[in-house]
Amino acid sequence: MGDKTGAQDRARIDRWLWAARFFKTRTVAVMALENGRVLVNGVRVKPAKSVGAGDMLTIRLGPYQHVVEVLALSSKRGPASEAQKLYRETEESREKRAALAQELKAQQQYSVLKGRPTKKDRRDIEKVKGGGVW
Repeated sequence: MGDKTGAQDRARIDRWLWAARFFKTRTVAVMALENGRVLVNGVRVKPAKSVGAGDMLTIRLGPYQHVVEVLALSSKRGPASEAQKLYRETEESREKRAALAQELKAQQQYSVLKGRPTKKDRRDIEKVKGGGVW
């Protein structure tokens, strides 16, 4: 009764995501799972789903998508150096993320309007319009 054979080779997906430092809290990990931002072997899963070594995870964080293979299990959150040993990201995933980061950076450089104009900007605008007291 209560035999836990195989309990050490499986872990809850929400705990694993938290321990691997993909999400700051388990609550955020659960929300990502419920919103379909995490897939296990290409399938949408619930937070209580068990994962094991060899499972492939697709994790969407903002505009970026990580495709990782589970290498080890942990239900405790440790330092980032230890968390990185829990998974291996595919080379294709890294390349896609780097390309997207470069594309987003290029788009950001061309953005002229960065919110509200400064006082100097407002004065320059008034000069161009031909009005103002300056």
